[in-house]
Amino acid sequence: MSWLPTGLRGRLVITFTLVAITASAMVAGLGYHLVRRELLGRAERTDVADVRDTLSSAVLPIGLGDVVWPNGPAVTDDDLAALARSLSGPGRTVIMTYGGSRYVSPGSRYTLTDVPGPFRELAGRRLAYQHLSIRHEPLLLVGSQIQRVNRSGTQEATGLTAYVFFSLADEEGVLVRLRNALAQAGGITLTIALTGALLSARRVLLPVRRLGVAARALGSGDLRVRLPVRGRDELAELTATFNETAAALEQTVSELRTLESMSRRFVADVSHELRTPLTAMTAVTDMLAEDASRLPGDAGEAILIVIREIERLRVLVEHLIEISRFDAGAVVLRKERVDVGVALADALEVRGWAGQVKLTTPVGLRFSVDSRRFDVIVANLVGNALNHGLPPVEVRAEVIKGELVISVRDHGEGIPEHALPHVFDRFFKAGSGRARSGGSGLGLAIAKANAELHDGTLTVERCTPGTLFRLRIPRS
Repeated sequence: MSWLPTGLRGRLVITFTLVAITASAMVAGLGYHLVRRELLGRAERTDVADVRDTLSSAVLPIGLGDVVWPNGPAVTDDDLAALARSLSGPGRTVIMTYGGSRYVSPGSRYTLTDVPGPFRELAGRRLAYQHLSIRHEPLLLVGSQIQRVNRSGTQEATGLTAYVFFSLADEEGVLVRLRNALAQAGGITLTIALTGALLSARRVLLPVRRLGVAARALGSGDLRVRLPVRGRDELAELTATFNETAAALEQTVSELRTLESMSRRFVADVSHELRTPLTAMTAVTDMLAEDASRLPGDAGEAILIVIREIERLRVLVEHLIEISRFDAGAVVLRKERVDVGVALADALEVRGWAGQVKLTTPVGLRFSVDSRRFDVIVANLVGNALNHGLPPVEVRAEVIKGELVISVRDHGEGIPEHALPHVFDRFFKAGSGRARSGGSGLGLAIAKANAELHDGTLTVERCTPGTLFRLRIPRS
């Protein structure tokens, strides 16, 4: 059923056209049937009455006695010809039979064999008529045997039978012209129906199309879109409902944006305010760390816990500040051509990971990136692999189809399948074992944001064993 139109316009036009065709066909068929019946009925009445009147007024010398036998000496061929001439006329053929005598109109195309046998029997008893077609010509056949009233007052057959073929070519011509006229009228009606259907579909669908355009604009973020309400029909009510919905959505989104902006500003302000006391706390913990080994067991352990939590808080604040920059749109990309191998090696060396990571990179591979943000991406990916995976941790750099591809893989248990779609969400930690880990839950989100800033992508997939992160940066 794929040929059926799926659009509302097509279905409206087809439905409207089918209704118009059905109505036209019914009206035309009924009209043709009535005209045909009346036309042929009038011809039947006229022709049958003419034959009846002519035969009843015949003055042939038949039926003069109580018993009349065919082939009597009273009726001659000239008498049959005279009676036939009185029945003849344009478009008529007359055949007369009386005993062994027979008369056929001159030039006749029909013979007595063209008269059906049952019709002969019926015509022998009473006046009969029948429609038939001989050699594709429509005809009305009228036949009757002349009856005479004898002296006792009863009807008796005389044996003289007349068959008259009336041509219905004129009536058929009228019906042909009527069919052609009805067909032309049907074509005109169909054209008018199609035009009306298209105009009606346009009138009905135009507001729907406007609603569709407005809905797409609303979905793309244009919350101020509104439509004029015309009329009082269902479409007008739908348009009014759309406007009300759009207004309510605009108000809700505006409130949410205001709350989101306040939340981001709050996070940024808090992060910046925490920076100063954290700096002082970090300086103090550096001094305490030197004396922690000389303090009693519980005191030394408490100092180490404080140092770890302050470091974790410092990382969290730095990540919050970085995220707030992305949210505020204050991040600027400064690209430069760098040696990828050297940049990766420096990132590992600075953090003391060089001995824990296997680095594979082509010699002399240069690519255009923002060095600082590239370092942030690598640090977060490698740090995640070291903290939550198992060795060996492998880092590979290569160029595939013009893109710089950095792969970071560990050989641990891997991220659970259900957690893969959420690893780049903010503050998401896969598994209960990571809830109190040293990470902030923002590292991978920051890495993905920096990758997208380079017009690149950052993906994750499970391996056997471990997890593979793949960074792709297109050539600029």
